Amino acid sequence: MQNHCAVPNCTSSISDPQPLFRFPHDPERSKKWVEKCQRRDLIDKSPDQLHRHYRLCGKHFESSLIDNVSFQCTVLKDDAIPTIFDMPSQPQNGQVKRNKETENESHTNNSKADVQTDEEEEYREYLKSLFEVLVLLGEQNIPPTGPGDRKKDGLRESNFQALLDYRMNCGNEVLKKRYDVNQECCSSVQLSQLIEVCEKCIRSKLVEEVKQNGFFSLLTDDLVKISGEWHLPVFVRFVDQSNCQQERFCGFLSFEGDGDALAEKLLSEMADEWGLDMEQCRGQAHSCTGTHFSKMKTFSAKLIDKYPLAVVTLRSTRTLNVSLANGMVLSGVQLVMSTFKKIESFFSQSNLLQLELEHAIFIFYPDKEDKANELKDICHTNWTRRHDAFDVAVEILEALLLCVDSVHDNEDMRWSDQVTHDALEISKALADFEFVMALVVLKNVMTLTRAFGKNVQGEAPDAHFAATSLKAVLHSLKEVSDNIDVYHEFWNDEAVNLATAMEIPVKIPRSFLRKHHSESGTIQPDSYYKNNLSVPVVNHIINEMNELFSEDHLKSLRCLSLVPAVIEQHKSTEPEEESIQVFKDYIPNAGTLSAELHCWWVKWSKKGKGETFPSNIHETLQQADLKFFPNMLAVLRLIGILPTLALEDSCNVAYKRFKMYMENTPDKFKSKSLALLNMNYDVGFDLDSMVEAYMNTYPERGEVM
Repeated sequence: MQNHCAVPNCTSSISDPQPLFRFPHDPERSKKWVEKCQRRDLIDKSPDQLHRHYRLCGKHFESSLIDNVSFQCTVLKDDAIPTIFDMPSQPQNGQVKRNKETENESHTNNSKADVQTDEEEEYREYLKSLFEVLVLLGEQNIPPTGPGDRKKDGLRESNFQALLDYRMNCGNEVLKKRYDVNQECCSSVQLSQLIEVCEKCIRSKLVEEVKQNGFFSLLTDDLVKISGEWHLPVFVRFVDQSNCQQERFCGFLSFEGDGDALAEKLLSEMADEWGLDMEQCRGQAHSCTGTHFSKMKTFSAKLIDKYPLAVVTLRSTRTLNVSLANGMVLSGVQLVMSTFKKIESFFSQSNLLQLELEHAIFIFYPDKEDKANELKDICHTNWTRRHDAFDVAVEILEALLLCVDSVHDNEDMRWSDQVTHDALEISKALADFEFVMALVVLKNVMTLTRAFGKNVQGEAPDAHFAATSLKAVLHSLKEVSDNIDVYHEFWNDEAVNLATAMEIPVKIPRSFLRKHHSESGTIQPDSYYKNNLSVPVVNHIINEMNELFSEDHLKSLRCLSLVPAVIEQHKSTEPEEESIQVFKDYIPNAGTLSAELHCWWVKWSKKGKGETFPSNIHETLQQADLKFFPNMLAVLRLIGILPTLALEDSCNVAYKRFKMYMENTPDKFKSKSLALLNMNYDVGFDLDSMVEAYMNTYPERGEVM
């Protein structure tokens, strides 16, 4: 595309800046434009080529043919023809010679410019073809570099090259020309550059969407390994322009390093490289296992230190009890949680394995058919993630051990070597007294938080109730802590009895004995597990409950009293204005809050019986007349970004896509860049923007075309 007037010797771009107008698509008008501007070299070009690459400035049109639509927008009338040209008709002989020389020079320069323009346009089309293929593969989660994985062949046997070959066979002349010149359409280095640019373009679009909608919450998930390095998955939750809760996957951050330096690096990348406005962050939630727990704690503390309004909360994708247990670095607790993952993976392989477990359950509950059926049904779910996961595990522990031992024995040769090996690994863990003791302690302590966790992640009325019941939960935990000697004695007896029934020896963990060989004869198992398991577990849960449910977080949850179903349930009392005051700095008119709150309460409390009431934030935000309650709308939008509250299925696609990508993509084909593309295939890709970004980032690449 030219950014100057196509008329020979026109100096408008220098002395008199003028608007530039494209040649018209209409063939007749386009031909007249060429004739008028006396550019014989343009006669053979098609109207489409002229429209795309050439312009005439406003200096050559009558003023009546130009409309100034706005200060920044000038357009031609539909039938405009250029008529004003400053070209002498009767030059002297010397002047004729000079004019011819000038004209020849102009034609030469224009020809060079035309060649450059054509080459640049051709290069753009080439890049666009590459990006189209890359996006297609990324959307379908097809690795560009597979299935051929031999480095010596470069991309010759890759999926990416296969699609490029298909396009060439279908007549893509730009790709053909590139291949004829270089004997390849795209090198592995250039493919990496394309992927990098694609990632940046998609993320910039996501970040722009977040910025347009104001406040957001930051969420992270368990660390994942990609290309041998640990990465932190990052999500954002916000409420969009149509008042729908949204959660988006923003990408992976390298998690290499420790302490404050790592935390600073993560925040810097999100703010400076990604462009997230962290001043707008109003919540944070992290899912992390014990081995990386301290690093995430440091990051969370650094985030709230820099941005105090980013309240720490629970994440809705992980039940409270499981989240609390995952955060403990205690060896016994980590043994339980890692074994849970192995159990879930093991029994999901085959329905036959599930039947083996059901058979074992019926063996241990011969006279309790109802109980056996209940446990059987539970085991058909992802029970290791349930609020009562530790209770279920204790009830089926003996059946589990019998089942995996039977599979490992493999007397009827039904199972593969891998299955029998996995069964042995689970059997070793279940038959360890440290596992049994930790499981029993978790079961008994988590009983106190189970109902609270279920409520806080339930429907709006339940979550609202949970916000008022935390004090009682903490009181119960404090009572256990104050009388830990008594409680531990009960827990120890339960664990010993269970271990005896399973023929598991009661002993101190071998890892501890190896490190404290000199003390091994003086420490009793009862004393060891009290000091190294029971006491730390109770203290950890108390500390975490206080941090996860700070006063500001509880006030936000109490604002669920604005949800019509909660109003209907407590119609005799108006919602507490005190809790809503936590958002007083973010509502349009704090002076009318009391009156508006009263009108909102009257509107929903006076509804007749049998009428339906919005039962959650999503349904409430979709009420058409919410626009008449601007303060209520602002508060509900802020509650809508709380990571604690579960999203509707239609809004909760990002996390599902993330899990699918991590579970279904072989490790060698996982890519942090293409993962972002795969999980955000619906953002609406602008291939021209990708091409522009690539040419700006790698300008030297254009020289080879």
